[in-house]
Amino acid sequence: MNPKVLIVVSNANSIGPNNKRTGTFLPEVAHPYAEFENAGYQIDFASLTGESPFLDGLNLADDPENLKFLTGKGWEDMHSAKKLSEVNTSGYDAVFVPGGLAPMVDMAEAPELKKVLADFYESNRVVAAVCHGPVSLLNVKLSDGSYLVNGKNIAAFSTAEEESYAKADVAFDLQTALTEQGAIFHAAEPWSANSIADGNIVTGQNPASAKGVGEKIVALLEAKNA
Repeated sequence: MNPKVLIVVSNANSIGPNNKRTGTFLPEVAHPYAEFENAGYQIDFASLTGESPFLDGLNLADDPENLKFLTGKGWEDMHSAKKLSEVNTSGYDAVFVPGGLAPMVDMAEAPELKKVLADFYESNRVVAAVCHGPVSLLNVKLSDGSYLVNGKNIAAFSTAEEESYAKADVAFDLQTALTEQGAIFHAAEPWSANSIADGNIVTGQNPASAKGVGEKIVALLEAKNA
């Protein structure tokens, strides 16, 4: 049976004191989605509230994979994402959280999401996120009380990138927060492709890293299926 991937997206559409418009950043969901689709996987969407999520980065629709996501099944399915608490997550082989600034609004503290991510990790399934998506890994505690990211090699949107992007909009610095919970943070040159697999945890630094995250998730699932 082909692997099943659950993509969990934010429901936020604005961030910060100036109510900057945001959402899931298009290439960070579209590029991994293309990798899953090409591999023949079942792909389902969930959001924290079950309300229709938002997309950011629509100006990048001329990219072939972004355009295919928007005009094909991807955006249609994301638009009708189920509420996470109503999804039976036990049948999925991987969970993936794309970025955009939106996850910084509603995913740092989200009890149901934290429970799901811990369960995936402790049942030897793939846990993945890209760019600001790894904010979802913050405050995830395992059965032994330790933080999920403690001692793990992690990539996410870096302090250097945030300085020139949305420092005024985010409530905290993601690289700092992950490091404070014990993550071994790997920051490549700003805006360069950087994705890492540490066991069953796959993370990526920025939009350029989304395809690599998708590829690494597929590689892990194919190895498990072999």
